Amino acid sequence: MSLGYNNLKGMKTHYHLLFLTGFLLVVGVANGQEEMQTLFKRGKNGSVTGYGAISNNFTYLGNNYANMVELYGGVFINKKFMIGLSGGGTTNFIPVPLQYSMDPLRRMSYQYGQAGLVTEYVMSSNKTLHVAFSLFAGSGFTMQYDRPEWTQESHDYESYDYYGGREDCFFVAEPGVQLEINVFKWMRFSPGVSYRASFGSSAVGLTDSDLSKVSYNATFKFGKF
Repeated sequence: MSLGYNNLKGMKTHYHLLFLTGFLLVVGVANGQEEMQTLFKRGKNGSVTGYGAISNNFTYLGNNYANMVELYGGVFINKKFMIGLSGGGTTNFIPVPLQYSMDPLRRMSYQYGQAGLVTEYVMSSNKTLHVAFSLFAGSGFTMQYDRPEWTQESHDYESYDYYGGREDCFFVAEPGVQLEINVFKWMRFSPGVSYRASFGSSAVGLTDSDLSKVSYNATFKFGKF
């Protein structure tokens, strides 16, 4: 009887050890599994923030220099991927050749603008110097308008009567790359270069090849990175 009791006691001890081992295995597996991270849900190492940017682009329309100001911004996901909206337009006088002018008696200038979706992929965002790849895709437009010349008598453009017309719309894709510098936690300076590709332009005097040009840019970004 004493032997049987000892055997029964030993079996119970083995069962307890097996149960404890199984419990520890289950706990270990559960702790070892990482939480699934989705695109818009914040995980342990994930985040959804956002930033905006102002950019000055130096480019050409045909053979004429074009200065373009652009504003864009969006949500910044996991410190890697930004998706948002962008819009911009030229700011300087871009002369229309007389043979293409809708009014040769006026000082006609080309106006170029674009608006659409913008994405950026940022590598090693927390490092002081890092690289960001961008892609704009959307609609571009050109038009001719009367751009009066500034004079000492007027001191501004408000006394002039603006006259415009002959608009044209087309598709634009613009991939680019930037070297980002973390100036402050909330501000970055990003010089870069991109290539603007135009598809379907029917503007008088501005073909797709005239609009498809390299663009150099200087960009300041503000937000939570």
